[in-house]
Amino acid sequence: MSEPAPAAPIRPASPASVPPDAAAAPTKAPARAGIVILALALGGFTIGTTEFSAMSLVPYFSVGLGISEATAAHVISAYALGVVVGAPLIAVLAARVDRRMLLVALMSLYGIANLISAVTPTYELMLIARFAAGLPHGAYFGVASLMAASLVPRNRRTTAVARIMIGLTIATIVGVPLNVVLGQGIGWRAGFVLSAALAFVTVAAIWVFAQRGTGPRSTASPLRELAALGNRQVLLALLTGAVAFGGFFAIYTYVASTLLTITRVAPGMVPWYFLLFGVGMTIGTMLAGWAADRAQTPTIFGIMVFAVVLYGSFGLVAESPALLAVFVTLVGMTGCLSTPVQARLMDVAGEAQTMAAAMNHAAFNVANAAGPWVASIFIAAGYPFTVAGWVGVAMALAGMVVFALAVLDEKRRGLFIADQAS
Repeated sequence: MSEPAPAAPIRPASPASVPPDAAAAPTKAPARAGIVILALALGGFTIGTTEFSAMSLVPYFSVGLGISEATAAHVISAYALGVVVGAPLIAVLAARVDRRMLLVALMSLYGIANLISAVTPTYELMLIARFAAGLPHGAYFGVASLMAASLVPRNRRTTAVARIMIGLTIATIVGVPLNVVLGQGIGWRAGFVLSAALAFVTVAAIWVFAQRGTGPRSTASPLRELAALGNRQVLLALLTGAVAFGGFFAIYTYVASTLLTITRVAPGMVPWYFLLFGVGMTIGTMLAGWAADRAQTPTIFGIMVFAVVLYGSFGLVAESPALLAVFVTLVGMTGCLSTPVQARLMDVAGEAQTMAAAMNHAAFNVANAAGPWVASIFIAAGYPFTVAGWVGVAMALAGMVVFALAVLDEKRRGLFIADQAS
């Protein structure tokens, strides 16, 4: 049990609140930290380019494989399922693997799976290839976040994690449009070839720049990683992301339909609105990293409060192209929630760092499936596409309740986990 909190105005962190890697964190960032984090962010760029552009390529590979678009959409679901399955499985099986070697292996698998996607002749093989491509997704981001955090002082680790995620957000600005242009101009297979090439470039960058012997801890083991699934604080943090982030994906999914049927913009304008999503995500991620390093709990609550206020205005701005452009940029900024949640998981996971970090991205893929599905129920019942905004409000409010329970449980147990910036 934790010792009672002293009466001093500033309470020291409980030993349970400090992740095992934190004790070894440097007091200042090593000279090579920047280039290593850049190499890791390249992996985020690769995954973001592939994940988001695959949705845009559905109409093209459906024709190429001789299937309907509805059937082709199952390929996207197969990828998401791979993320959910791969995150815990790899975390357990690779508990004792050196992080540098694990990242190289994960990104190599990602490249191979995308190459297979590019040459597959059948729908069935495409399903298998996309499932395989999803397997390393969560584990890569989790392990990369742990490596980045280990390279910088504790009070800058959320910013380091944010820089990994910046690779993903920049992908929505640069990588996705490029992949779509390739898919439209050369053929959908070219898009997956580009993703594979980026993956192998990432492999080379990590191999060259990431230092050898970067973990895991000598105490790491499959059983300790599995223990994360029994840690109430870990589960509440994961549930916060899985619920609260669903609204973001609900709106993201139905923005194109809103633009075409309510806002009535020209079809050629639609990609520019999605580019604004990416701009917002990039800005929001950097701001969230900076803020969470100073006050983690208020940052998480603040993002969800902002989402509640913002999402409810979807119907009010839908008829104005200019207001909707501002709206989607701000919605993109709420996509930064994963960054402080990732940092919190590092705090609460104890010895199960890899499992908790990897499961964060599995949780957000659950949100990716849940948000649009809930919105689709109301749309099928006759509500306009903008009902996705109210779905977002409800899910953000539910996320706030879950996180409030986590904070209350933290205080009741005397685990002063959050806001340990110094």
